[in-house]
Amino acid sequence: MMIYLWAFLVGGALCAVGQLLIDLTSLTPARILTGYVIAGVILSAIGFYGPLVEFAGSGASVPLLGFGHLMAQGVQKAVAEQGLLGCLTGGLTAGAAGITASLVCGAIAALLGKSHDQN
Repeated sequence: MMIYLWAFLVGGALCAVGQLLIDLTSLTPARILTGYVIAGVILSAIGFYGPLVEFAGSGASVPLLGFGHLMAQGVQKAVAEQGLLGCLTGGLTAGAAGITASLVCGAIAALLGKSHDQN
């Protein structure tokens, strides 16, 4: 039961920080998104994010920081197996399922939705 509480608290804290960045700074959502992914890569590289994922589970692995962590882990694994070429392929290989799912869901939403003038 505690794992659910920690997942909720950690994931909620990460989302709250993102919301505060949107509300209190002039950063665009795209820059915040990119910053979160890059922060996940950096925190994974210095060894901080792996233990957080083990502690909080989906609360840490689902947000954008978790995507950066996933890509960093994929690059580390691919470099160990394939050498330097792995730095080009590892991140996308590790994140392929999530990237594909988001593209398929976006295509389905575009087919089912009706576009209209935004004004």
